[in-house]
Amino acid sequence: MIGMLIGGFVGMLSETSLNIALPSLMAQLHVSLGTIQWLVTGYMLVIGIVLPMSSLLSRWFSTRQLILFALTDFIIGAVISALAPNFAILLVGRMIQGIATGLILPLMFTVATLIFPPYKLGAAMGMIGLVIMFAPAIGPTRRHDPWPAVVALDLLAICAIFTYRFLLSFQVPAKRRNVTKPHVDTFSIILSALGFGGLVTGVSLASEAGWASMEVIGTLVAAVILLAWYIRRQVTSKTPILNFRVFTNKQFTVGSILVMLDFAIILSSMYLLPMFWQNGLAIPVALTGIVMLPGGIVNAIVSAIAGRFSDQVSPKLLITMGYGVTIIGIILLLFAKATSPMWYVILGHIVIMVGAPLAMSPSQTFGLGALNQATSGDGSTIMNTFQQIIGAMATAIATSLLAFGQHLSNGSGQVAFTTGFHVGLLFTLIVAIVAFLIALTIKKTSVKRIIINRL
Repeated sequence: MIGMLIGGFVGMLSETSLNIALPSLMAQLHVSLGTIQWLVTGYMLVIGIVLPMSSLLSRWFSTRQLILFALTDFIIGAVISALAPNFAILLVGRMIQGIATGLILPLMFTVATLIFPPYKLGAAMGMIGLVIMFAPAIGPTRRHDPWPAVVALDLLAICAIFTYRFLLSFQVPAKRRNVTKPHVDTFSIILSALGFGGLVTGVSLASEAGWASMEVIGTLVAAVILLAWYIRRQVTSKTPILNFRVFTNKQFTVGSILVMLDFAIILSSMYLLPMFWQNGLAIPVALTGIVMLPGGIVNAIVSAIAGRFSDQVSPKLLITMGYGVTIIGIILLLFAKATSPMWYVILGHIVIMVGAPLAMSPSQTFGLGALNQATSGDGSTIMNTFQQIIGAMATAIATSLLAFGQHLSNGSGQVAFTTGFHVGLLFTLIVAIVAFLIALTIKKTSVKRIIINRL
């Protein structure tokens, strides 16, 4: 799985690595906050469109073919982005990269559920969780000079070599899912793209037009109608693109919701925090990467540990502890001011980076562990699809609330931005509290019981 894991890491790294550079890019490209946000949400928009089709594509092409295509696609998008002379071309390059990430993410989960025995699935999910959680945390620490781009391209080349060499020995579609090349429901694909894409677009437009705008309301209403139509079509189809019947499994539904909310917390906080360092505390861009690094390192350690413990400890304990700690970290940042010492903001970041990954891996294991091998691919695709959609929406909402808070502030400059930062974090806090309350509803299922269910 090494090729997929590194490729997934680079993809998720790209999802949030621009956060630290957004203030500088706004000035250099002469665009507004709502416009520059599309470099983040546009990337996730494409991921959200491609992800629902990954299950269908895995029945037409082998895992090896899909991963090699995704890595090649990512390299092309990275080169376009690196050489982009203006915002439009930079956005195109980012969206091309999103295609690759949308293909790699669900395949990581699918392969893991098929090749690891049930009693080791928690550790496997911890390994994948390390990729998904560490990348957004470490992304803002990257300095935006040419060297990180060169390193990313080198990593992608290594991924291609590993994939070409080692995925030969295990073909998920060929051995376990069969490349059956089923009928392609073109109309469902169109509904999926318009529905998921419209949802992200509507929320993103609210950053500039406002939530009361007819443009925003119309887009969101149309997106919801199209999504409802798409889901109904999948439920009644004999060969659905996505098997939404997995939501009849309550354990999978609860686990999926917790994963989505966790991702919303990570992306919204990691979008707001780098800008607060620069615009609220007046920290230089280069130093911002350094002060974000401790939280990223802690995130990596906790992600790995949480996955292994989820095979030995009740999921409810880890998940509730994780969200409880996350709430404490967000509250710490809510009390941060433009005059706060650096160590205090770093502490708040670290606490969040302990809590969020502590809840992520057990939530994934809890949800996917309820499915059998026949439905695990659909389950992982659905979980990843809605995770990216919720993440894009969370980023867009945080952007809107940031601008709203600045507008409400009586001050200006750093003081006004700090107020906007606090208003944006209130959304993150509400999401964390909702996730904590949902986690409390989980029954104290033993790890042994979960393993029996997987078998």
